[in-house]
Amino acid sequence: MKVFDGHNDVLSRVFAAGPGAMEGFLSGDGEGHLDLPRAELGGLAGACFAVFTAAPPPADYEDGAYFVPVPHREALREGLAQAALLQRMARASGGRLRIARAAADLDGDGLAAVLHLEGAEPISTGLDELEVLHAAGLRSLGLVWSRRNAFATGVPFAFPGTPDQGPGLTDAGRALVRACGELRIALDVSHLNERGFWEVAELSDAPLIASHSGAHVLCPSPRNLTDDQLRAVGERRGLVGINFFPGFLRADGADEAETPLVLIAEHAAHAAQLAGPECVGLGSDFDGATMPAPLGDVTGLPALLDTLRSAGFTDVQLEGIAFGNWRRVLAETWG
Repeated sequence: MKVFDGHNDVLSRVFAAGPGAMEGFLSGDGEGHLDLPRAELGGLAGACFAVFTAAPPPADYEDGAYFVPVPHREALREGLAQAALLQRMARASGGRLRIARAAADLDGDGLAAVLHLEGAEPISTGLDELEVLHAAGLRSLGLVWSRRNAFATGVPFAFPGTPDQGPGLTDAGRALVRACGELRIALDVSHLNERGFWEVAELSDAPLIASHSGAHVLCPSPRNLTDDQLRAVGERRGLVGINFFPGFLRADGADEAETPLVLIAEHAAHAAQLAGPECVGLGSDFDGATMPAPLGDVTGLPALLDTLRSAGFTDVQLEGIAFGNWRRVLAETWG
């Protein structure tokens, strides 16, 4: 069964690793959670490849200093470098990796990569960069990572907490939402605070997408969606990609690798109950977070599908969660 994954941080990892890392990704050097040969072993047929800029040092996560806004010039430089990296990876892959610009590109053999911007810091309020990135293949955009920028406010990682923290979209953020609608770029509300979520829902008529989130009632992290948000995703025929990070799965919020895969199934089941099984997908956060030890890396995807099947999802529902639901929602958004 082929899989579409709503979020990975491969580009950030390979970019940070420097020269030679791209070749290692293509040949299978075993670094991180994902490289091309392991993706093929795990059945990964499509994924959103995130461009994440100005990553804070690990110590800053502990004291909240990562919440400081990022200079546009720095973010643009890193954003363009990572977008260019994906272009080079696809060109050097011999057809095994391609950039998906339309729904038909999600079909066929090999790995379809959707260029995604995680946090709009590389874009100025004039939105000129959005046009250029769209021409380069950008088809998915999250307004924020877990910090404030010129467009919106993200939620912090402090646990426990509510997603209802901070103000809504700025005027520039509302303009960005409208511009993404005109360009048919998918809007991702993961990392966005609750006020921003509801403003996006009001401003955009596209499906609501949370690429890598979970259910707040099961794990009270600010990064997870409330039941009202999950219902809104279902009403808009959107999608929630269930995040694999233990800190967004466990009731205690612990970043603990010894976390059973059944917790992913429990979040998927809760989202399916409120939004509908056709609005549930996968959003791993490979290369961006701790993974449950029973999964390991991308080669563990078949084990996860077995866990979802054992939790009661039918084969038809499972095919949707694994791939079909993501394909539908992106096709409806892109046109």
